[in-house]
Amino acid sequence: MPSPAVLALGTTALCASGCVWYLPAAADLRAGADRPVSRRLAAAACLTVWATVALSAPLLLAAASWTTLGAVTAVGTGAAVLLAALARARRGHEERATRRTWVALRLRPPARGRPSGAARSTRVFLCWFLPGYAVAAGALAVVLVGGR
Repeated sequence: MPSPAVLALGTTALCASGCVWYLPAAADLRAGADRPVSRRLAAAACLTVWATVALSAPLLLAAASWTTLGAVTAVGTGAAVLLAALARARRGHEERATRRTWVALRLRPPARGRPSGAARSTRVFLCWFLPGYAVAAGALAVVLVGGR
């Protein structure tokens, strides 16, 4: 089983490379009312995930028990999932309000046809990434539990 220092180093490297997600999320939160509420909630979910990962590095270095590390990870992941669900629900409300506004103006809302190339590529990425991430997390759990 790898030493906690190696795991902490890997976690730190992962956090450093994750700046492409958490820096734009921090900018969205700092923009305040310039961004829709749903976008700010999604940014808070993103920052919660990365803060959870970042918090695990010092816990690994401090040789915290796996139970403690698992509890911190579970709480952080749960909070992020809750924030993401709230963001999705809020986005639905915002989209319905936008449609009502277009109807009140007696104009046709912008067409919502097939997803754009970016939206489709995001879906394809997530369809491949999420199962792989789940398998990797499961394999790590098996290695960590089996190493005892």
